[in-house]
Order: sequence, then C-alpha cells, then structure tokens
Amino acid sequence: MESQVLEALEQVRPGLQSDGGDVELVSIEEGIVTVRLTGRCGGCPMSQMTLKNFIESTLKAAVPGVIEVVGI
Repeated sequence: MESQVLEALEQVRPGLQSDGGDVELVSIEEGIVTVRLTGRCGGCPMSQMTLKNFIESTLKAAVPGVIEVVGI
C-alpha cells in the first residue's frame, strides 16, 4: 500500500508545489494515511480543505484501503 500512496501523492504534488507547498508521507496505519503539509501549505488557512478535498479524495480514488487522510 505504501508504494501506491506514494504514487498517488506524486499526482497531487504538482498542484501543491505550484502554490509553494508540498506534502510528505508520515505513516500508514490501518487505512489511515498521515501526511505533513510543508512550505506555504503548512501554514495556509485553507490547508484542511486541501487535505480533505484534494489529497484525501485523490488517495481514496487511487488506493484501495485508504479510509482517511489526516495531517500533522
């Protein structure tokens, strides 16, 4: 599952990088993917929307077994 998650994160990375941010995989446990938003995305007031509407939806569509994506 980790390799699939990393591939899916590569799909969202260009959108984040175009706004000066990025995303790092922290862990995967029982279908819950933990990521860290970095750069401008880390402190952005819209980061929760980005996390849920962009990253989580992409990962759920691309990787069977992903239940939720949470940020730290």
